[in-house]
Amino acid sequence: MKLFEEKCPRCNATLDVKTQPGSKKIIVKACPAGHYEKEFHPALETYIETYKVS
Repeated sequence: MKLFEEKCPRCNATLDVKTQPGSKKIIVKACPAGHYEKEFHPALETYIETYKVS
């Protein structure tokens, strides 16, 4: 059990970290199935969450 593992709210899969070639400060975590995406923007000090609707 990992304490700081983030999960997809829809399928409960562990989120993968995606790399951004243009920005190394923005951290993007996404569901492997494409249901959910979470971005952290340090300049804004906020998270942006995106739910994919099929």
